[in-house]
Amino acid sequence: MRFLLPFIPLLLAAAPPTLELVSNQRIWNQAPHSAFGDIIRFKNQWFVVFREGKWHVAKPGQEDDGTLRVIRSRDGEHWENAALITEKGIDLRDPHLSITGDNRLMIVAGGSEYPNGEFKGRRPRVVFSPDGTTWSKPQAVLERGHWLWRVTWHKGQAYGVSKYGSPSAEFTDNPRRQNLVTSRDGVHWQTVAELKVPGGDETTVRFLPDGRMVALMRCSAPSDAKASIGVAAPPYTDWKWSKAEHFIGGPNFIVLPSGQWIAGGRLFPGGDRKSPRTTLAHLTETSYTPLLQLPSGGDNSYPGFAYHDGLLWTLYYSSHESNTGIYLAKLKVR
Repeated sequence: MRFLLPFIPLLLAAAPPTLELVSNQRIWNQAPHSAFGDIIRFKNQWFVVFREGKWHVAKPGQEDDGTLRVIRSRDGEHWENAALITEKGIDLRDPHLSITGDNRLMIVAGGSEYPNGEFKGRRPRVVFSPDGTTWSKPQAVLERGHWLWRVTWHKGQAYGVSKYGSPSAEFTDNPRRQNLVTSRDGVHWQTVAELKVPGGDETTVRFLPDGRMVALMRCSAPSDAKASIGVAAPPYTDWKWSKAEHFIGGPNFIVLPSGQWIAGGRLFPGGDRKSPRTTLAHLTETSYTPLLQLPSGGDNSYPGFAYHDGLLWTLYYSSHESNTGIYLAKLKVR
């Protein structure tokens, strides 16, 4: 029996959980299009960040479309504006929150360049705050063409996956690639490994209690658009990849105190790319099993996760009620 006991937590962690929706509310929709958000708890408050604009993506002649709105709440019910982050000529996109090693809030976002109203390129931006209301100016990091999509801090060091190149098969001279990168200050980055996943795109990385890193990656390869799941032990240069059975847009996941992994993103239940839904799932090292669709429709998804007082807080955006707005769902995980 003593040889079986060490494996019991692993078996429990692999058991598919059930999700119970406790509450769901739209918390912000003051712009024509509010989307691509994230949520975090910092210094006994909730902070949410998302992109505000007129459309899903900036259009020619609208170079100032795409700003970052930060809102805050003490109870998760009543929300107020905390900050608006802008950069002239830049569409700031897909902002994600993390807490740095020196206990500051950090936002990493994509920065699409529209100097004269026409798209000219992109480069990631980072901003920092000691309190969630006063933010530094957006600072460009890495090289032009990169998009550092989300950052996770582990033992005082930041990690993330930056994508670059084109997912289209016709651009053989600049194929889609992904670098796992790391930084001690969130500004100066170095490459840990090139991941070399065909068509690999938006990626979230998290850490397990044993120090291993897990990556959930959207794939846009013409031949296979199913998401990829990767696992690597330190120093995170040797990866083992598995294919999920689903396309996942805006992939994200959280490792709960129970050891369960809850993931989410944009899913097409019918498989026809016509009816996207924000869907939560059970994630393992080799599988992605959908569990629950949140109230959503039209342009939607890209969830952010936080776990607090026994509830899974899930932030997402959707346009199923009126203009595209920000929603917050609270769930029990059993």
